[in-house]
Amino acid sequence: MSQTGRKPLYQFWTPNYWPAWLGLLLLRIVCLLPHRARLAAGRWLGRFLHRIAGRRRAIIRRNLSLAFPELDEAARNQLALEHMEAQGISLIELGMGRWTSDRELVALTDISGTEHLQQAADDGIGIILLSAHFTTLEVSGRVLSLNCQPFDAVYRKHRSEFLTEILRTGRERSARSTIEKNDIKSMVRSLREGRPVWYAPDQSYNLKQSAMLPFFGVPSMTNTATSTLARLGKARVLPYFPRRLANGRYELCILPPLENFPSDDAAADTLRYVQILEERIRLCPEQYYWIHRKYKNLPADLPDYYADLDAWK
Repeated sequence: MSQTGRKPLYQFWTPNYWPAWLGLLLLRIVCLLPHRARLAAGRWLGRFLHRIAGRRRAIIRRNLSLAFPELDEAARNQLALEHMEAQGISLIELGMGRWTSDRELVALTDISGTEHLQQAADDGIGIILLSAHFTTLEVSGRVLSLNCQPFDAVYRKHRSEFLTEILRTGRERSARSTIEKNDIKSMVRSLREGRPVWYAPDQSYNLKQSAMLPFFGVPSMTNTATSTLARLGKARVLPYFPRRLANGRYELCILPPLENFPSDDAAADTLRYVQILEERIRLCPEQYYWIHRKYKNLPADLPDYYADLDAWK
C-alpha cells in the first residue's frame, strides 16, 4: 500500500515532543524487567490513571452499568479499577510488542486455531482476522505474526501525528503493512491477493455502513462493513481474540471460519459477530476497551448515556 504522507519518527525532534520521548525511554527500560515486574508496573500505572482521570473513569463506570446491570455499585467500581489496571498494563505491552524478543513472547503465549489459518492459506483465500479492541491487542499481534502468513493491520489516525506514527510503527513490528480504517479499497486488494487483514469493527460507529444493534442488550451504533469487506475481498472470516491470563501468560484463540458469511443481511452478519464478542468479553471483562464511549451516536429519540458523566466519577 502507499506510504505517502508518512513522517519518520526522527522528524519529531522538537522540544514539544521531548516529554513523549522521555516516556518512551522509561517504557523501554520497564520492558527490560522480568515479566511479572512489568505487569506490576502496568497495574501501578493503571491505578494512578484511575485516580487522576476522572472523566475516563466515569465513562468506564457508565459503560459497565449499561453492559452489566446485575452488578452493584461496589462490584462495578472494582471492575472499573481492574479495567484501568489492564489499560496500564496495555501501555507496557505496547512496548513489549515493539521491543520484546520473539522467543520470550512465544514462551509466554498459548495459541489455538492456527489450523484454520493454514487451511485458508492452502486454499489461496484471503482471511479477515475479525477481532476487537482488547487491552492485549498490541502484544498479541507479535505472536500472531509468528504463526500466520504476513498480514496487514488496520489502524486509526489520531489527532497527534506523533502518536499515530508510534502506534503505527509498533503495529508494523507485527504486520506486513498498515491500512487506515476507512481505506476499504486497500483492504480488499490485500484480501484478493490472498493476504490476511486484521480488522476490529467493534467501536462506536455513525457512518453509512452501520446499524443500531444490541451490545449487551443496549442499542449501540455498530459498523457493518465486515460483510462488504468479506464479499468484495472474497475472504474467509475467522474470529480472533487475545486474552491475558491471571498468571501473566497470554492466550490467543483463532475460531473456525464463520459459515455462510457474508449473507445478504449485513446487520444479521454483524449481530453474529457481536454475540461472539460478548462471549469473549465475559471471559475477561476487565480487558475490553470500556474506556471509550461505546453507546454514543444514537438517534435523538434514545437517551444520551453520557450526558451526566459527573455523577459517575
